[in-house]
Amino acid sequence: EKLVPALPYERLMKYTQELGLTEYDAKILADERDFSEYFEAVIANTSAYKKAANWMLGEVKSYLNQKGIDITSFNVSPERIAALINLVEEGKVNQTSASTKIFPELLNSEDTPEAIAQKLNLIQDSNDDEIEALAREALGKYPDKVAEYKAGKKGVLGLFMGEFMKLAKGKADPKTANQIIQKLLNE
Repeated sequence: EKLVPALPYERLMKYTQELGLTEYDAKILADERDFSEYFEAVIANTSAYKKAANWMLGEVKSYLNQKGIDITSFNVSPERIAALINLVEEGKVNQTSASTKIFPELLNSEDTPEAIAQKLNLIQDSNDDEIEALAREALGKYPDKVAEYKAGKKGVLGLFMGEFMKLAKGKADPKTANQIIQKLLNE
């Protein structure tokens, strides 16, 4: 046994106290040495610790189980997993695209997650000017609803968001869009 008994415990403490992970997640991540080493390499490249843990325990683990292999045979580097997490964090792609479209591609390609996202046309535009122009267009279609909103009916916000996402063809970051629409409505 080349396992240093202190290591899993130290990592368990680090994961729960410093990274704010749940005891349950931290245990799985700290328990198995190679898996833990891989996770360490991922979080060396992203500060989205909880997301990194979710990816390790979600997509990565289920892929390993499905293939019946362990992390040492996993052909995607921790750096590329971290890069994928960062794309989501930066609002360039959404979580669903990352896990259902980009992750499977990462398994069969040497490309960076960003290059894959570009190729699959999944990059969300978080260019604020462009978003603002589309937001104005969306609001322009419903002058009566804008008046309702200003009169206190906040429920119509969803309508503007829906119209906006249609115009943006789903490629704009919804969080940014939401902020911009509210800003315009409160002008």
